Amino acid sequence: MRPWKVLRRFSVRSLRHRLILTSLVVVLLPILIVGGVLEHQGRQALIEEKQNKLFTLARILDFELGAGGFDALIAALPSGWDDRDAAIAYLNTRLEAVTDLVAQAEAGIGVGYYSKRLDVIVTYGPSPLYDTTIGQSIAPDHPGRQVMATGTPDIAFGSLVRGQVLNAMWPIVRNGEVHGYIWANEFTEAVERQQSVIDRAVLFSALGGLLVALLIIQATSRSLSNDVGVIVNGLQHLKRDLRRPIPPLRDELGAIVDAINAMAKDLLDARSLTENILVSVADGIVAIDVEGRVTAFNPAAEALYSVSADRVIGRPYHELFVDGTDMNSVLLDTLETGRTHIGVTLRMPHSDPSLKITASSSVLRDGDGHRIGAVVVLKDVSERDRLMVQVMQADRLAALGELTAGIAHEIRNPLTSIRGFMQYLAESKSTQDWQEYGPLIIRQVDSLNHIISELLAFGRPRPPRIGRVRLNQIAKEMVFLAQGRSEARIELDLADDMPEIDADGEALKQALLNLIINALQAIDAEGSVTITTRRQGADRVTITVRDDGVGLSPQNLEKVFDPFFSTKPEGTGLGLAMVHRIIASHDGSIRLDSTEGKGTVVTIVLPITAPNAQEKPE
Repeated sequence: MRPWKVLRRFSVRSLRHRLILTSLVVVLLPILIVGGVLEHQGRQALIEEKQNKLFTLARILDFELGAGGFDALIAALPSGWDDRDAAIAYLNTRLEAVTDLVAQAEAGIGVGYYSKRLDVIVTYGPSPLYDTTIGQSIAPDHPGRQVMATGTPDIAFGSLVRGQVLNAMWPIVRNGEVHGYIWANEFTEAVERQQSVIDRAVLFSALGGLLVALLIIQATSRSLSNDVGVIVNGLQHLKRDLRRPIPPLRDELGAIVDAINAMAKDLLDARSLTENILVSVADGIVAIDVEGRVTAFNPAAEALYSVSADRVIGRPYHELFVDGTDMNSVLLDTLETGRTHIGVTLRMPHSDPSLKITASSSVLRDGDGHRIGAVVVLKDVSERDRLMVQVMQADRLAALGELTAGIAHEIRNPLTSIRGFMQYLAESKSTQDWQEYGPLIIRQVDSLNHIISELLAFGRPRPPRIGRVRLNQIAKEMVFLAQGRSEARIELDLADDMPEIDADGEALKQALLNLIINALQAIDAEGSVTITTRRQGADRVTITVRDDGVGLSPQNLEKVFDPFFSTKPEGTGLGLAMVHRIIASHDGSIRLDSTEGKGTVVTIVLPITAPNAQEKPE
């Protein structure tokens, strides 16, 4: 069986076993890591200590050789280097005492000299053991040859002249020339014995630490397991009764218990609050689970359905209220499809026909987002609708009164002028007075006729004559007509990708010309008006009229589209109202943004294809 499967089977037995296993892993890994590091560092320290000792012995022998090296010793030999055997014997005689003395420093140590010129071992101490090696050459692959070739000290493990040794080799350098090398070595068996001592010490320390840790883990896990058992049992009781707290504990687990008890109390308070809200709310609330059984039914729902909650809780909603009726249940539809319904008007079975109910349903989900049922909120809007009818009637009467006041104001001024002229002319016998004031009276009558004409056009608008029109062309034509009315600059910023739209071209011309004239009247001779067209998405276009004129105050901004409201002394107040009506008849929208002293922006949004595009013009 694989190791992780064994651990998995063991770990599911109990929390205590999992704690022990986890703690052992947590403790064992550092012990193994520390033990391995200590063992490695101990070996490295031992090797470094051996290296330092052997190189020290080699340097001592180098010092004892003197500044002249082999050449200074051979100088005393009459035959010199010419007689090889004599040179080997002479060097051995002179250096053997030194190597034997150094070799006695520690048991198992071997030291000696090697002559590069003679290519032989000239001495090897202790000599009683290794004098047979005198006059031998080292192998071609011996590391000593690399030391003589590079002049660099080296150390090596391996099987050399006297067996498996740790061999430190020191080059004999005189006057920049390598004359040979000195070695100091020690059997690896001695090194390994010392390394074994270190390994045993590390192993025993690790086992001791592991045993102590196991005892501590055992005691700690037993105590922790007992405390956790108290929490588990307490949670089981809390599932049945939120009023039964978990017994207090110490330390961090005590803080957890306090938090759980506090959460249980908050949950109990929230449940009580939810129940109180359901009881107190004036709207009917019905909730069902995923199987369609009723789980909540507040008193307002009892009044709407004329049934008590005790009779419906836990029973299928479909059987109680839908079977045998033509009622369309938004609650069951939401449960089945997940669709949300907002403000759907319902007819409650067996209820007063004058009762008007709206239903809003949504899906109920748990904390993980899983569907657990559906809920519907039933609102009696009968009284609200009655109040809305009264408010609408009052608004209509107020609008009618405001409209009547506006008409009276606009007609009274010309009538007053006419009456004054007629009074004057009635007392005058001069034909010249009649000739002078007659045209004035006619102009006032024409003004009255203009007001009445605009009022009739506003009150009886004709349906739009829909056709394919080019908005850019309409903008160019209206700018051409308006340029003669002011010296101000009119600029066009027309999009190249503007499509033809379904609209009443003449009505749009009237609306756009009205907006341009209003903009020109709001600026001085140095001001400017900009007309911009743009495509908005796939199905709409916009046209914007922007000026840098006097702008409107915030209190006037809300009234600009009201009939007979005007900020101009000679205005009738019907122009923007007509523009608003024209745009609304095209299923478009108009927005006016203005800042007093900075200018005004009017934005019109129109559909490319009007809903009544198929209608034929009358």
